[in-house]
Amino acid sequence: MADAPGATTQQIDGHALAQIFLEARTHSKWLARDIDDALLIRLIDILKMGPTSANCSPVRVTFVKSPSAKAKLNPLLDEGNRAKSFAAPVTAIIGHDLAFYDHLPKLYPHANAASWFKGQDEKIRDTAFRNGSLQGAYLIVAARALGLDCGPMSGFDNNAVDAAFFAGTATKSNFLCNLGYGDASGIRPRSPRFAFDEMARIV
Repeated sequence: MADAPGATTQQIDGHALAQIFLEARTHSKWLARDIDDALLIRLIDILKMGPTSANCSPVRVTFVKSPSAKAKLNPLLDEGNRAKSFAAPVTAIIGHDLAFYDHLPKLYPHANAASWFKGQDEKIRDTAFRNGSLQGAYLIVAARALGLDCGPMSGFDNNAVDAAFFAGTATKSNFLCNLGYGDASGIRPRSPRFAFDEMARIV
C-alpha cells in the first residue's frame, strides 16, 4: 500500500526549532572565528531549494569577507552598523536581479515564462523584490540551521552599495546580513511579539 502524500514529512524536533526560530537571536557582537568558504557555498546550495514563483530565483548574494571588500563596504553603512559589520566574519549583501526573467528558459522550461515579464517593468520589480526577499529569509533560516548566527539589517546606502558591488549588472541591493558565531554578551533582552489574534486569523 502506497504512503499517503506527505506521509514521510514529519515535524522537526524541538532543538531544531529552537536553533532556527525560538531561541535564535539577532547578533551584533562576534567571536573571532572564521567562516570557511565551503560553508558559504553550502548555504547557497540550501537556500536555493526554497520555492519562488515560477522558480524565478532572483536573489543574488555577495559575501563580503576579505579586508579589502570590508573596507569598501564600511563607509557605505550607517554609522551604527559599521563597527559590528567590520567585526563580523562575513557580511552578506542580499540583492535581486531585475533581469531574472532572462534565466527562465533554464529555470522554468515547461512554459514561455519570460514572456510574462518582458516589457512590464512594475511586474519585474515587484516579482524580483518579493522573491528576492523571500530567498533572503531562506538565507537566514539556512544559516541558522548550519550553526551560524545572523545579524540582518538595513541602514546603508543602497545606491552606493549597488555601484560598489553590483556595477554592470541588473542587481539591486535589498538588505544586509552579518554572519558568524555570535558573542552572547552583546544580545539585548528579546523584544515583545504579537499574540496570535493580533497578527493572524483563521477563516
